[in-house]
Amino acid sequence: MGPAPPAARAPSGRCSCGRTRCCRTWRTSNRREARELEGPNPAPGPPRRTAQLPALSDGVDLSLASPKLVTSSTPEGKMRDILHDLEEIQEKLQENFMWKEALEEQMPARVGKTSLIMSLVSEEFPEEVPPRAEEITIPADVTPERVPTHIVDYSEAEQSDEQLHQEISQANVICIVYAVNNKHSIDKVTSRWIPLINERTDKDSRLPLILVGNKSDLVEYSSMETILPIMNQYTEIETCVECSAKNLKNISELFYYAQKAVLHPTGPLYCPEEKEMKPACIKALTRIFKISDQDNDGTLNDAELNFFQRICFNTPLAPQALEDVKNVVRKHISDGVADSGLTLKGFLFLHTLFIQRGRHETTWTVLRRFGYDDDLDLTPEYLFPLLKIPPDCTTELNHHAYLFLQSTFDKHDLDRDCALSPDELKDLFKVFPYIPWGPDVNNTVCTNEKGWITYQGFLSQWTLTTYLDVQRCLEYLGYLGYSILTEQESQASAITVTRDKKIDLQKKQTQRNVFRCNVIGMKNCGKSGVLQSLLGRNLTRQRKIRDDHKSYYAINTVYVYGQEKYLLLHDISESEFLTEAEILCDVVCLVYDVSNPKSFEYCARIFKQHFMDSRIPCLIVAAKSDLHEVKQEYSISPTDFCRKHKMPPPQAFTCNTADAPSKDIFVKLTTMAMYPEDHYRDRLSRDMGNTDRIENLRKIWVFLKTAFHARLRCMCTCNRCTFCICQNFLNSDLLQSVKNKIFTAVLNRHVTQADLKSSTFWLRASFGATVFAVLGFAMYKALLKQR
Repeated sequence: MGPAPPAARAPSGRCSCGRTRCCRTWRTSNRREARELEGPNPAPGPPRRTAQLPALSDGVDLSLASPKLVTSSTPEGKMRDILHDLEEIQEKLQENFMWKEALEEQMPARVGKTSLIMSLVSEEFPEEVPPRAEEITIPADVTPERVPTHIVDYSEAEQSDEQLHQEISQANVICIVYAVNNKHSIDKVTSRWIPLINERTDKDSRLPLILVGNKSDLVEYSSMETILPIMNQYTEIETCVECSAKNLKNISELFYYAQKAVLHPTGPLYCPEEKEMKPACIKALTRIFKISDQDNDGTLNDAELNFFQRICFNTPLAPQALEDVKNVVRKHISDGVADSGLTLKGFLFLHTLFIQRGRHETTWTVLRRFGYDDDLDLTPEYLFPLLKIPPDCTTELNHHAYLFLQSTFDKHDLDRDCALSPDELKDLFKVFPYIPWGPDVNNTVCTNEKGWITYQGFLSQWTLTTYLDVQRCLEYLGYLGYSILTEQESQASAITVTRDKKIDLQKKQTQRNVFRCNVIGMKNCGKSGVLQSLLGRNLTRQRKIRDDHKSYYAINTVYVYGQEKYLLLHDISESEFLTEAEILCDVVCLVYDVSNPKSFEYCARIFKQHFMDSRIPCLIVAAKSDLHEVKQEYSISPTDFCRKHKMPPPQAFTCNTADAPSKDIFVKLTTMAMYPEDHYRDRLSRDMGNTDRIENLRKIWVFLKTAFHARLRCMCTCNRCTFCICQNFLNSDLLQSVKNKIFTAVLNRHVTQADLKSSTFWLRASFGATVFAVLGFAMYKALLKQR
């Protein structure tokens, strides 16, 4: 599972410790941009003595200028003198070699750091090497990982320790170069460089290190036997590469592995000492497995494996390749494959195998596709994609998001009872780092008799989260893997930003599906009962709710003229003045207790302070209507108050019923929220000459009545001629009733369907009466001519 690394760029062998080694070479096409640092020339020291075999001439060692010895002429004496000279020469040679070794230790090691850099960019060994190479940048388009790489050289002779410490703090990866033919440079790796680097980095965030053995062309052996114990001792060492700047051997491979150590580090994934993946890696891969297991049966079948392969690597697996993967898992662990599907243990084993074989990039590709960073945390860019929300606009879930949530619900509703039990809900939230919903959610949305969240309640809770806190909704959808499973760019594609409310008022129609209603009233006036009644709960069920599980929100669907809309109720706590956030809503529900004489005064005061001159429609609800109604301690009654401010009359409401409470007031509230312009025009008429309008209607009526009297004056009092008939008609109770209905319909319009039908009827009746009067006048003139 996962694509194999490019043949020309990936290692084909491993060290015995589990790390990759160089064995293939890839080349770049950069120009020569720098010079190499070999270190400063050795400082002049004492003259060196030649270390060659002594040439003997008359018993004198000319090479070492030894004092002249007097020898005897006998053969035994001559032999004795020769042996003495040889011993002296041996002592001189030992002294000479010890001095040379001490001098080399004091000199800076010439390991070929700069030669490596210059051989990379020029693809040839430099004849002249500067003391230190300038900083070199390799463009992204010539690197296998498509990332720019900055190479910084360091020279002990030219730079101070402070400069070195600064470079270490800015580095992403460090290459420690040693010469394979210089034991002192190898010892310096552990005696100086690694301790120095570790002192400048945190223990939990060690910089990845690459050991580079240069000058491999000068020896016929490998330094790996010496390096392997060092790699086992320091886990931050990613790999070791032996190369030659002179022969261009493994130069490009060196920098490829340096990039790989940064982009695909081993440290966060694997623990070499325990030879297993780290807990954070296991947790991340477990979440990825659960998201990919779309039928929630505990295994990844062939279709799910192919989908996983395609979204991570853009290439599906052939049937034979799928079978080969399963066979590898079966060979190593017994429960890695079940019912022809890959289990979680098998999935984790495959990634452990990838890491142990040096294919870290496969696991990292999967992790990054599912939103993880180098610390195995979900990135903010993944959880919180950019989403612009203009003022006066709201956020809702679109159709694709509801389909995704429907499939998520069905995936975890194992018993198919259209409700999520606590265990099923817990299983759903296993892909979350925490449980996002508390016990108050069960009192915010619809539940079944057992208190389990139903399908409608599940969608309602997501709708509520989207409306109130869209960023949290994006985060939750990210945990569920929305953008991955739906193959969208981000979770932002699941959100619809509604248009400005001012545009809805101008066009007298809205495309919104969620409407917010603030429920305002005194404490204990029955607001909680209103909220729970929206969820279909009567007073008996409401009494079972614990105080610490109460919710200040309730949301459910309401049907208005055949359209399904979401009504969101928000219980506003009692206070003298409301904040701006508590005023913003689509409709206001003012609740008072009919059994409390002081309850209505608070509603009237809040209405006058915040809503009397606003465009927000208001509805007064007389709660606890099953109790004895008392007179409210206010200047006028609630009914007169509504009539005075051109509001619908108070709506009687009670949740003390045997069955679910009535939802009439919720339909009325939703309708007023959908058509606020009608309510606004009624309210606005009071400020735009409502009195003049009434007076004009009365003048028109008087004018018509006077006209009829002038044209139809009768000289008799028989009440049987045309004049008398018309006069009786104008004064009849029927026409007076029609007149009153006209005034009532014009001034006291209501938005319910029944009231609209009633208003239409009386308008038709008045029109018919007018037609009847005109026809009667025409008949009278006709009869008058005949006379």
